[in-house]
Amino acid sequence: MPLRASNYRFAELKPVVLLGNLEYLKREWNSIKNFPKVYLMPGSPLNRSYLRAVNINSCDMCVILSARKGVSENDDPTLVDKSAILCSLNIKSMTFDETAALIARNKKLPAISKKFTTCKLPPLIEGFSPSSSPVKSLSKSQLRGEAIHGANIPMITELANDSNVQFLDQDDEDDPDTELYMTQPFACGTAFAVSVLDSLMSTSYFNENALTLIRTLITGGATPQLEQILAEGAGIPGSQLSSSELDYIRDRCKVGQASLYDGPFAQFGDNGVYSDLFVYALKYFGILCIGLHRFRDTKDKSASSSCKRYVITNPPNDFTLLPSDMVFCFLPYDVELRISQQADLDQRKKKKKSSSRSRSSRH
Repeated sequence: MPLRASNYRFAELKPVVLLGNLEYLKREWNSIKNFPKVYLMPGSPLNRSYLRAVNINSCDMCVILSARKGVSENDDPTLVDKSAILCSLNIKSMTFDETAALIARNKKLPAISKKFTTCKLPPLIEGFSPSSSPVKSLSKSQLRGEAIHGANIPMITELANDSNVQFLDQDDEDDPDTELYMTQPFACGTAFAVSVLDSLMSTSYFNENALTLIRTLITGGATPQLEQILAEGAGIPGSQLSSSELDYIRDRCKVGQASLYDGPFAQFGDNGVYSDLFVYALKYFGILCIGLHRFRDTKDKSASSSCKRYVITNPPNDFTLLPSDMVFCFLPYDVELRISQQADLDQRKKKKKSSSRSRSSRH
């Protein structure tokens, strides 16, 4: 339940639209019917009319699950993921209303370079800007805008066969024999293979602390008690805890992204180094940085530059940062309060310095 974990408040939940076969959605309905903001759309994801009906160009993330039904063990392994690959390529080849998207983007996005105005930017963390920043008044959807081309839609595709990753990107120049973790789709986070679970299982076996980190990243910190209740099939019982006790349990950290273009970390976006950002975020806001999300073509400022980002985990201390970088981090539950308090403290320091300067000039 990563998208409906208890540490997310109702206002923070993003709508989830499930598009697929009606019979399959009926079988899964009992498992998801109690979750809020979950919608069903019967239809084929290979049909573009259904994709436009759910506004695929304005989604924060499109997840394509592999359909293994109808494929026997004697068939070609590449046919296992044919439906998922065709769906992914179908979405990437779509185009949307360019006029409406450009007007919305020109009004609501800062035009720094061609890349920032033509690419789909990840949303800033809500409340992650200081009180004096104009970005705080804009919503997430306004900051992100809508995609004009299907290739700019954030997407992740599940693959049952690792070698099928070569068919996901038409502009990918990786060798077909390249290992999955060395391919561009895997580095950019657009492909997920079942074999990755094997490495996670091996890691958790040799390092017991890794399981806690994986649980926090994926499930939002599910407790062993909840896992035992669900495994026994008893369902989720009614809570006997008070509201204050429930708030204490729900006040857990979250995984998010922070922008280096604006907000409290903007000072590090202009040729700052990762070690300074790491210490500053942990010291003043209790935010633990774990990696970066960077544009693939950082030196190319032309309109043809790629909008793809790749993940840099645990960068070195002297790693140079860019304004377009996004920072993966663990956010404390009261991060908005800490940011506002730090912003007020900085303003008071500036006023104190300005008053002391004026006094010294008088004397």
